[in-house]
Amino acid sequence: MLKMHDFITELYPICRSITGDGFRTTMRAIQQHIPLQLHEVPSGTPVFDWTVPKEWNIRDAWVKAPDGRKIIDFQQHNLHVVNYSVPVHEHLSLADLKPHLFTNPDYPDTIPYRTSYYKETWGFCLPHNQLLELEEGDYEVYIDSTLEDGSLTYGEYILPGETDEEVLISCHSCHPSLVNDNLSGIAVATSLAQRLAQQVRRRYTYRFVFIPGTIGSITWLALHEEVAPRIRHGLVITCVGDPGGVTYKKSRRDTAEIDRAVQQILCDSGEPHKIIDFFPYGYDERQYCSPGFNLPVGAFMRSQHGQFPEYHTSADNLDFVQQPYLEDSLEKLLAVIDVLETNCRYVNQNPKCEPQLGKRGLYGAIGGQSDKVIDQMAILWVLNFADGEHDLLDIAQRSGMRYELIRNAAEILAEHDLLKLRSR
Repeated sequence: MLKMHDFITELYPICRSITGDGFRTTMRAIQQHIPLQLHEVPSGTPVFDWTVPKEWNIRDAWVKAPDGRKIIDFQQHNLHVVNYSVPVHEHLSLADLKPHLFTNPDYPDTIPYRTSYYKETWGFCLPHNQLLELEEGDYEVYIDSTLEDGSLTYGEYILPGETDEEVLISCHSCHPSLVNDNLSGIAVATSLAQRLAQQVRRRYTYRFVFIPGTIGSITWLALHEEVAPRIRHGLVITCVGDPGGVTYKKSRRDTAEIDRAVQQILCDSGEPHKIIDFFPYGYDERQYCSPGFNLPVGAFMRSQHGQFPEYHTSADNLDFVQQPYLEDSLEKLLAVIDVLETNCRYVNQNPKCEPQLGKRGLYGAIGGQSDKVIDQMAILWVLNFADGEHDLLDIAQRSGMRYELIRNAAEILAEHDLLKLRSR
């Protein structure tokens, strides 16, 4: 099985972007762990109101000070170059260079992450404290890049289930050396795919997509409109390796089953977490939840994007993300999937008053009848609300009990012919 932090360490040096060889190299690395299928969409392809952009690749970039020293070097850190910078080789005064230099004064010792995907320009990023030390003189700037017709790449892995109803797992994979915001999602999504592939039975079909942010989901949706109606649940996975508690951003539908499932698992964990409402900014959930699709897709994070100091800076590095937090995110996602797989509605076959539980060995919450944990109160809750209208998530939420206890109670009652499955 994938060792997530080791995988992140392997991917960290690659300069990714929304197109280009860095993205493809990342997809090929994922292919070493799951059978990811790669797709190429040519530049210029119309995708709703957008157009697939030109492909960008970069080989080298630097700025030399008046004394000839390289003071900014792409080879030292790929955040030093504004992503999608066009090629340049010029000598400039400091005054002429400064409009092309980008810093973050709030975090003056870090390199910020900046992009210019849809405006042809160039630039360099550096710590603000370094900018303050630059002296007057002649600076040589060099960016060896190409911006030309090519294609947009995305990866897709489909795990068939018993039905063609789908769970969509989406992960943006286009950022360069940013660990929490990008690589943590890639590692956890790949591990999740591995774990689900080991399951003997799957109720749903699982579709994993590794895409460039925004333009990737727009492109995928434009090419898969016929698939969209089959998506019953979905998650965008990002920022899942930091020490913060889990944050879940609900889908636009607000009370979709995926929203209820994640909330239930986070409540069951007893750990600090945040549930936030949908808003039309963030990651690719805003494309999946656009009104023309309105898919039940939420965003699963730890610290919320833009809300931690390391966000979009060089401080989002290999030290910031740690294996225990990656594993915790993975286990919670697996628990959410388990809810989606098992949630259903039952009908009480003995609805007039409580059935006699003692003669069935179900009274007193005594174990030993089954390998499942029997909880007396869970049995009573399930019997009362197994009316064909309430699903197991409804019962868990109303009772305040853990979903696992409610599910176990339902399965035991069904084994004793006290419940009949109505629908999944």
